[in-house]
Amino acid sequence: MSKSTLKIRFFLRRNHVYADGTCCIMTRITINGENTNFSSKLNVNPKLWDTKQGKVSGKSKVATELNGLMSDMESSIRQMYFDMSRYETVTAEKLRNAFMGIVPENQTLIGLFTEHIEECRALIGISKTPATVQKYDRALRRVKEFIKFKYHLTDMPLRDVNHKFIVDLETYLRTVSGCNENTTAKFIQTFKAIIIKAKNNGWIIADPFANYRIRIKRVDRGYLTEKEIATIAEKEFPTKRLEQVRDIFIFSCYTGLAYIDIKELKKEHIQTSFDGNQWIMTHRHKTGTPVNVPLLAIPQELIKKYEGQAKDSLLFPVLSNQKMNAYLKEIAVVCGIEKNITFHLARHTFATTVTLSHGVPIESVSKMLGHTNIQTMQIYARITNQKISKDMAALAEKMGGSLGVSASISK
Repeated sequence: MSKSTLKIRFFLRRNHVYADGTCCIMTRITINGENTNFSSKLNVNPKLWDTKQGKVSGKSKVATELNGLMSDMESSIRQMYFDMSRYETVTAEKLRNAFMGIVPENQTLIGLFTEHIEECRALIGISKTPATVQKYDRALRRVKEFIKFKYHLTDMPLRDVNHKFIVDLETYLRTVSGCNENTTAKFIQTFKAIIIKAKNNGWIIADPFANYRIRIKRVDRGYLTEKEIATIAEKEFPTKRLEQVRDIFIFSCYTGLAYIDIKELKKEHIQTSFDGNQWIMTHRHKTGTPVNVPLLAIPQELIKKYEGQAKDSLLFPVLSNQKMNAYLKEIAVVCGIEKNITFHLARHTFATTVTLSHGVPIESVSKMLGHTNIQTMQIYARITNQKISKDMAALAEKMGGSLGVSASISK
């Protein structure tokens, strides 16, 4: 970094005299020939001002106090300049703004957060989805609530975000907001993306996440058994709306498609593949990765059942995700299933009950779900006791015995 020169000088604003006859003492910062002026918030009688020395003349109490305050101000500005110049090129305006606490909007936490959301919103349909914007919106709302709760502020400079801020935010989310461990971790992950952006732009130097670890607790995701799937599929419902929600849910159980992918599914996505059978050939809305799923008999029947009932060549008349989940809870009660059934549960059911439990290799299931790596698949890769029992029974048969019957061991 090239060497720069800093000069600090005080002078009177003589063209504006207050009612008490005093004038404002101005501060001038000069760096490499460029200068900026601002008020020191100090006033003095112009008769007491020493223009050559740039201070109050004499040793009176007023002179001593004012000169002491100006000396302290100069020391603070020089220290701030030293701190800033270790990491960036400092201009007179930057130094003045830093000293006065003036922070550009994109260098405040809420300002940058808001700016990032607007950038994401502009990219919807290009490289971002509405779900991504909603994720940042939720995180921003939580951070705003935390800042108001903890600091009684509506915004704060990025430079004030440190390790303690993150720890306190985590505590707030777990206690005041009542978020569970994984929900808290996801909020912190979203927040970290904003801090990374600030660091990449040079708006903060130290990384507040340097000694902080985001912990995601692995959970056993729910799924339906074959019996539960059959109970729902065979149930007669009193309203057409419940029947419609049930059918679309069952379609997901046998295809693994997420809610948004079924909602956007069109006739053109059903194609005859190399094997002469009907396949779903589309891309995941969430990631854009290809999804190719052979159609089993049940989903084929459901496509025929709803043919022509949706607009714009869509295959199904799909309600909002919120309404779908509300109706699914009603369906669970009617069917006597004591599980928290959500639409996404169908995707887990496809992975576990419909495919993995029937011997479909994990690589094939991962491909049909549109995952980009097997590690992502591990959250679905539970093997049920029923599958283990069948596998071990087959092994026992090959070994000439059966489960629960010991065979003699020749010596």
